[in-house]
Amino acid sequence: MKRILSILAIAIFYIATCPAQPGWVKKATKSVFSLKTFAADGSLIGSSNGFFVGTNGEAVSNFAPFKGAARAVIIDAQGKEFPVATILGANDMYDVAKFRVQADKTQPLAIATGIQPVGSQAWLLTYREVKDIKGGPVRKAETFGEGYAYYTIALQTAESAVSCPLLNDAGEAIGIIQPAASEKDSLSYAVSALFADSLKVNGLSLSDPTLKMTSIKKELPDKLSDANLLVYMAGSTVDSATYAGLVDDFIRKFPDAPDGYIYRALTKAVASDFEAADRDIQQAIKVADPKDDAHYNYARIIYNKWAFNNSKDYPNWTLDKALDEARQAYSINPLPAYRQLEADILYQQKQYDRAYDLYTELAKADNKMNKAELWFAAARCKEMQQDTTAMLALMDSTISCFSRPYLKEAAFYLWSRANARMDAKKYRDAVNDMNDYEQLMAAQVNANFYYIRHQAEIGGRLYQQALNDISRAIQMEPKQILYYAEKASLQVRVGQYAEAQATAEEIIAIDPQDSDGYLFKGLAQCLLGNKKEGIANLQKAKELGNPQADGLIEKYK
Repeated sequence: MKRILSILAIAIFYIATCPAQPGWVKKATKSVFSLKTFAADGSLIGSSNGFFVGTNGEAVSNFAPFKGAARAVIIDAQGKEFPVATILGANDMYDVAKFRVQADKTQPLAIATGIQPVGSQAWLLTYREVKDIKGGPVRKAETFGEGYAYYTIALQTAESAVSCPLLNDAGEAIGIIQPAASEKDSLSYAVSALFADSLKVNGLSLSDPTLKMTSIKKELPDKLSDANLLVYMAGSTVDSATYAGLVDDFIRKFPDAPDGYIYRALTKAVASDFEAADRDIQQAIKVADPKDDAHYNYARIIYNKWAFNNSKDYPNWTLDKALDEARQAYSINPLPAYRQLEADILYQQKQYDRAYDLYTELAKADNKMNKAELWFAAARCKEMQQDTTAMLALMDSTISCFSRPYLKEAAFYLWSRANARMDAKKYRDAVNDMNDYEQLMAAQVNANFYYIRHQAEIGGRLYQQALNDISRAIQMEPKQILYYAEKASLQVRVGQYAEAQATAEEIIAIDPQDSDGYLFKGLAQCLLGNKKEGIANLQKAKELGNPQADGLIEKYK
């Protein structure tokens, strides 16, 4: 009898001291799922758990299984499988991820907004577990970030519980279980569920090193400006198929924004699908308010076709149409950029006088446009009209937009003026521009640069500088016979006959069948007084087809 009473006393004590099973367990279990991730070849990468935090498939889990994954699925409490559609955010430091599951409607757990007090009860809800869920008191609640908590709970958990939710007495998720320090660890750890739910993508997410760890598609930001920035950045960082998918997602998410239709019209035009591009840009104009930017982009797309992609005919897109669209944009909002596009179109139509007037008008106006670009465009108009004097003066106006010491933005214009000066036989002025260009682009200049500058230096009778530059070209491209031939020719011209003979021998060593080597060797030998051997080498050059050899043989024979 005493033994029976003792057992009853123990049972009563256990019931009195252990927390009662919460009433929300059965309902909450529907929010927990199993997660599986796969590589591109279909092989399994990882398995974990997670739970829904929204009614439209929003869910959270640990991030580790997503690393290297190309695809993921979840299996809900009823055993149904759903694919993971997009990643909504991730944090590698705390090993959490937020994502969207492709499901019509999901049952979320409520997320606790405050920090769970130390000493209060926390409950672990595992996948498909309804009976006898485990709980334990909160031992620590260390804060991080913007009021989030990292919990330590007096509860031993198995490895299979990782990423399961930790809930308070009200059935609100307070944390996501993280791996224990060891299998025998009597404590469990959880990162704030509110923190996981706060994760989101932004306009710069494509460069986020954490998100780059997974190949699963990232969702566009909810904010239009952030989504615009992300798609803009994607244009230069992702492949064309990924970019096209992002643009389609943008249009689905923001059907009343013109930007998505403009993005898609641009890509369709580049692919020469002008009819589809036209439909999209027309839709952009329809939904835009105000409409100036859409008209401007319509004009720009047509202009780009004529300037850069005119191999396929599309009668609806004429330069007159582009001009009309640019002018419509300017009539709605008189931005200088719209006026510049009008000038570009006029230039493409070979209406150089009218284009010149617009370029110079914009260059002289008080605006924030690139003045160097405008003066340079005006110079191109005069170049096409073969007005060299005016063209060079406008090139000077272009360079005057920069001050010394020059920045790299000036390099293109310096090089352009150098070539214009060379064409005008202003060789020493051209050399000065090339010297400035070399200082700016020292790490990028190549053998061809030194070859061209050596030609300008010859024109300006700067022979020693020319010899130095052609020698540098040879150092950079020691197998380029043209440079040796130019050097040998210049050495003959300045009376360095022995040096010319040595340079010619280098040509022969590189290619014994190149006639220039024998031509310059023979010429140098003749000039040094060794006509017998010189004529023999000139004869060899003639046999190899050199057209200059005959005249030299006659001269020195």
